[in-house]
Amino acid sequence: MAATIEVKYFNSFLLKNQERSTVAGFLGTPNVWNGSFGVPQAIGGFNQQVVQEDLSWYIEESRIRAGYNNTSTDYGARAYIVEDAPKSSIKFNGLIYSGIFNSRTSINQTNVFSVSEEITKSVDPANGSIQKLYAEDTNLIVFQEGKVSRALIDKDAIYSAEGGGAVTNSNLVIGTIQPYGGEYGIGTHPESFAIYGFHKYFVDPNHNVVLRLGGNGSLVEISETGMKAFFRDSISSVDSPSFGRGKLIGGWDIYSKEYVLSIQPSNPNLAYKTLTFDERVRGWVSFYTYKPSQIFSLTNNYYTVDGSKIYKHHDQNTDYNLFYGVASNSSISFVFNPQVSSEKIFNTISYEGTNGWQVNSIVSDATGFIPFYTQNFGYAYDTSNQILSYEQGAYDNFGNEYPAVLTPPINRAGFDRKENKYVANVVNSSQPFDGEVVFGNQISGLKGFYTNVTISTDTVTNPGGYKEIFAVSSNYTFSNGF
Repeated sequence: MAATIEVKYFNSFLLKNQERSTVAGFLGTPNVWNGSFGVPQAIGGFNQQVVQEDLSWYIEESRIRAGYNNTSTDYGARAYIVEDAPKSSIKFNGLIYSGIFNSRTSINQTNVFSVSEEITKSVDPANGSIQKLYAEDTNLIVFQEGKVSRALIDKDAIYSAEGGGAVTNSNLVIGTIQPYGGEYGIGTHPESFAIYGFHKYFVDPNHNVVLRLGGNGSLVEISETGMKAFFRDSISSVDSPSFGRGKLIGGWDIYSKEYVLSIQPSNPNLAYKTLTFDERVRGWVSFYTYKPSQIFSLTNNYYTVDGSKIYKHHDQNTDYNLFYGVASNSSISFVFNPQVSSEKIFNTISYEGTNGWQVNSIVSDATGFIPFYTQNFGYAYDTSNQILSYEQGAYDNFGNEYPAVLTPPINRAGFDRKENKYVANVVNSSQPFDGEVVFGNQISGLKGFYTNVTISTDTVTNPGGYKEIFAVSSNYTFSNGF
């Protein structure tokens, strides 16, 4: 029921006090502020069925002692500013800084932005927006879409008429901005940034390259080390007009001392690629089968994030080749290419290392296009059968094969061990083609100038255990042609 209250003075305040409330039949509940009406209960509002009772009303005067013309309350200090266009604006190439924060002296001016001080600094808008800031010593590194620069902190540079410069102390928080050499940037993928020591790593998707910024200010394309074509094709496919922006997630593996980059296209039909760069060999050393959403290192341990789960890598208590609960096989691809100008027959393959490695494929170099040759799209090359590992290829004279119980003597259909070295014959599995004197699958060995070999761990020898390989070689003879 509405109440009519007559107020004697026009400058009086009306205060309403709610002493008790009943909510949906529950007594003794806390008082309810009317301002919460209309707010859904799911986000902190109150039930609409609120019955108010036992309400008391109070009148309080705005003048002291309610006397006529006595001292009245005031608004106090008010902020006042006139703006022609009171609208927010986004300065994609600008920097702004607040006051200082010092926890020891309880000074917190992080919300203070005084317009009377020079607290802004801008970079060239032609190089795109600022995507990443990194503070190093007394410099601030600014990563734009198309440029990398550094800004002096608490100092400035004074240049003479001859073009020389000298760094001086200054009251500027952000001083002169000096660009690094080269038209490189970080695009719109700041997630590719990683740092270790004085090296910074990131991807420039506009040029399809992976870069390292050294402590001397030099920018080096580390994607040039044998991987130029790979990164050209992989990075260019990350962002898609149809599927949007993909991800280039980078991080530093403190355990292995490697830069890890995961290339994740937005197109679901394209596979992701996670690989690592090792400064010690100046090259890209490994591909991995995991797809991280974040990468970081902490106290000599390497971690990645998959969804809402954090995984620690290089854990000695976990099976090898187990990523995010999925086991995979390690594989290595390489080329046999001795005597590069000579035609050869590769007869055997051998490796030094532990047991548990198998050869998945050996393929020779292809011939030029052969008209009317219908196989392999008109190209001919030699291939071999799969070579089983030492355990996989074991069998006895009674027809039993691994993993059945074998009766000596034990024979080997794949790798055999000789003087702690694993050796196997290369058996040709090629289809015959015109010009051959002896058909491919009727001879041993592969003919060609070179062969591409893929060797991997098997699934039966010490699953999840440690396996290593030191060197792979082949015994070959020279051929006079087909």
